[in-house]
Amino acid sequence: MGIRTANNSDATTIARFNAAMALESESVELDMDVLTAGVRAALSDPDRAFYLISETDGAPVGQLMVTYEWSDWRNGWIWWIQSVYVEPDHRRTGVYRGLYGKLQELAAEQGNVRGIRLYVMRENITAKSTYESLGMHHSEYDLYETEFGSS
Repeated sequence: MGIRTANNSDATTIARFNAAMALESESVELDMDVLTAGVRAALSDPDRAFYLISETDGAPVGQLMVTYEWSDWRNGWIWWIQSVYVEPDHRRTGVYRGLYGKLQELAAEQGNVRGIRLYVMRENITAKSTYESLGMHHSEYDLYETEFGSS
């Protein structure tokens, strides 16, 4: 298994993985045109986000995306994990563990990353168990949001 930073040629795969994740975890069918444009926008601007791709025998089998939040309290960055997906046949084989380990290495190299966070659907017990097994813990914060549309 290899892990690498995604590039523009990965846009179709990332969009496909994101669509599968949304359908599986939230029963939401995403608009592929909007989704693909969003993935391409992220890939074209490293200040917006970056993706890590896990490969087995040269084929993508998992991903995660990282976005950034500045913390004035910590004088550093919080990295937010989003768009986590692992192909069903490769789950429970260490794919996410590898992605998360690589992310921790990158954060340590950066030098000013003060934490890694993510949000997860309350009912996704399997994902929560995975995150906890890697040393993450449930935050004391609740998430609130206002949405303005998808495009």
